[in-house]
Amino acid sequence: MDVINLGLIGAGRWGRNYIKTIAGIDGVRLARLGSLNPASKELVDADCSISANWHELLDARDLDGIIVATPPALHAEMVSYSIGANIPVLVEKPLTLNFLEANKLLKQSRERCSLVMVGHTHLFNPAFEELCRLSLSLGAIRTIRAEAGNHGPYRSDVPVLWDWGSHDIAMCIELVGSVPLVRASVCDERRKVEGGIGESIRLQLEWPDGKHAHIKLSNIKDRRRRFTVFCDSGVLVYDDLAQHKLVIHPAQSGDAHPKGDGTFLPIPSGFPLTRALERFVDAIRAGDNSHASLGLGVDVIGVLADCERIMDGEFTSL
Repeated sequence: MDVINLGLIGAGRWGRNYIKTIAGIDGVRLARLGSLNPASKELVDADCSISANWHELLDARDLDGIIVATPPALHAEMVSYSIGANIPVLVEKPLTLNFLEANKLLKQSRERCSLVMVGHTHLFNPAFEELCRLSLSLGAIRTIRAEAGNHGPYRSDVPVLWDWGSHDIAMCIELVGSVPLVRASVCDERRKVEGGIGESIRLQLEWPDGKHAHIKLSNIKDRRRRFTVFCDSGVLVYDDLAQHKLVIHPAQSGDAHPKGDGTFLPIPSGFPLTRALERFVDAIRAGDNSHASLGLGVDVIGVLADCERIMDGEFTSL
C-alpha cells in the first residue's frame, strides 16, 4: 500500500490534534506543514517540511491531500487554491463565514470534479453514527433537542453561533436528511470576556413535515454536549461527555429530557477525528470526488447565515 502524503495548514489547537492523529494512522505521513510559528518544528518529524507560506505546500504538487485547520476567515481562499491545484481537501468547520463563498466553493469543486470534505467531527463519532442507524427503526422523528456549551473557548475571529452551531446543525441535517427552516434565533446573553465574546444562544429549526429542533449553545455555561432525538417508538440520547455515550429510553408523549438511566447501547470503538481522517484517506485512495460532505457544509453555512440574520439587531452595543 502506497503511503499517503498529507499537508497541513495551521498548527494551532486543532492543527496539533491533526498532527497527533496523523502520526497514529498506518500508511499516512505528514509531509508538509504550513505554519508561521517557528516552534512548530517541535511538533513534527524531522522529515516534515515546514513553510511560513501556505502556497508553497500546494505549489510543490507532491501531496496526496491537504488539511486546512486555520481560522475560518481564511478557509475560502485556501480551499479554492487547493481545488485549483487538484489536491483533495479536508477543511475544519465551519466551511466559511459567508454563504456566497461557500456556494462558490461547491460550484468550483463540481466543475473540477475535486474532493472537499468538511470536518464536522461529531458526524464521525461512532455513537452518533449508531444513533442515526437506530433512529431508522424507531418510527418518525418528532423532535430534536440539543445542548452544547463550555466556559470557552472565547474567540475574537468566530462568533459563538458559527463556532458551536455548525456541529449541531450538521448533526440535524445528517440525521433528518434535509435542510430545515429557521423559526427562531435568540441571543439570551452576550458579554465581553477576556479573549473575545461570551454568548448564550437558542435556535429553533423546523422541517416541512413538522419536525422540530431546539438547540442551546453557549461558551459561558458548564460543559455539555448532548443530542436527544424523540421518535415515535423511543428516545435516543447521544451524550459525548457521558460514560455511556448512547442511551435509548421508552417512547414518551412530550419532549422533556427523559428520566432514568435508560438502556446503554454498545457502540463501535474509534475516535471521531481518527475516523474522519481515515475516511478522507480512503476517499483519496479511491479517487472519490463525491460532493456530499461539501454540500452538507454549504447547507450548514446557509442555516447559520439565516440564524445570524434573524438575530441581527439584538445586543448591537456592548
